[in-house]
Amino acid sequence: MSPVLRAGLVGLGVMGRNHARILASLDGVELVAVADPQGDAREVLRGVPVVDDVTELLELGIDYAVVAAPTSYHRAVGTALAAAGVHALIEKPLASSYAEAVELADLFAAAGLVGAVGHIERYNPALMAARARIAAGDLGAIYQVVTRRQSPFPLRIADVGVVLDLATHDIDLTRWVTGSSFVSVAAQTANRSGREHEDLVAIVGSLEHGVVSSHLVNWLTPVKERTVSVTGERGTFVIDLLAADLTFCENGKVDSQWSDMARFRGVSEGDVVRYAIAKPEPLRTEHEQFRDAVLGLPADIVTMADGAQVVQVAEAVLASAAAGRTVVFD
Repeated sequence: MSPVLRAGLVGLGVMGRNHARILASLDGVELVAVADPQGDAREVLRGVPVVDDVTELLELGIDYAVVAAPTSYHRAVGTALAAAGVHALIEKPLASSYAEAVELADLFAAAGLVGAVGHIERYNPALMAARARIAAGDLGAIYQVVTRRQSPFPLRIADVGVVLDLATHDIDLTRWVTGSSFVSVAAQTANRSGREHEDLVAIVGSLEHGVVSSHLVNWLTPVKERTVSVTGERGTFVIDLLAADLTFCENGKVDSQWSDMARFRGVSEGDVVRYAIAKPEPLRTEHEQFRDAVLGLPADIVTMADGAQVVQVAEAVLASAAAGRTVVFD
């Protein structure tokens, strides 16, 4: 596929450098330039020009842009791109507030532009496989989603806390794999690192169709953990997002004749299967889907409307923790 789309990148931090790597090698795309006032300090662009801001980037003529700037800049950068008629993939969270997220979603929709949000976990092969199997009825009715997303503090994050930066992953993937929206959330947060924003959160959620969720997220754990457990009437999917492994723990179909063991283990222990699945890089898959959407081809993207709903839930999580009460959505 020869280059047909001219792409720009805003932001060359840790995530921006990963986006640059993909954009520079993506079929059908030419990375025209990167906008970052700090320049290419790590010299990763290999000849791709760097400009100071999004205005200079737009002057070069681009079809779409990937925004990997800090969250506090998303609204201004997204507004400029929409005004210029440029499609955009904006890193999660879509904006610093629900009102700003809705504003961006409305701007891109009104302009007839493709607007997407970089919720990369949707492209994790293990999660994609789990969702497909859930949709096919492998688990039956879904009862609960439990996630754990814990790791040391990332020095690159300064403008938001762990809820907007990390918990938004789990909010989005829970909505996505269950096909349900949150009905209510109750949360507790803590700030143990001395920074302005929260660095720990525990969330209990209630979703449509009776699904219950639980999310433990922090920047205080010396080991990195990214796990999802989806329990239904036929068993549990255990998803290791770091290794992209999917394991099915099936409810038992054979009665135990050992009464003591039956009482100890219950009636639901059955076969355990770890599925063999292809494991393409999630970020490349995300870019391929967005490129296809811009080209008008069938594609699976996280829309800005979806991104705005995630920010709405994240805001409710923070409000719940601040007020010490459950927040119920209209």
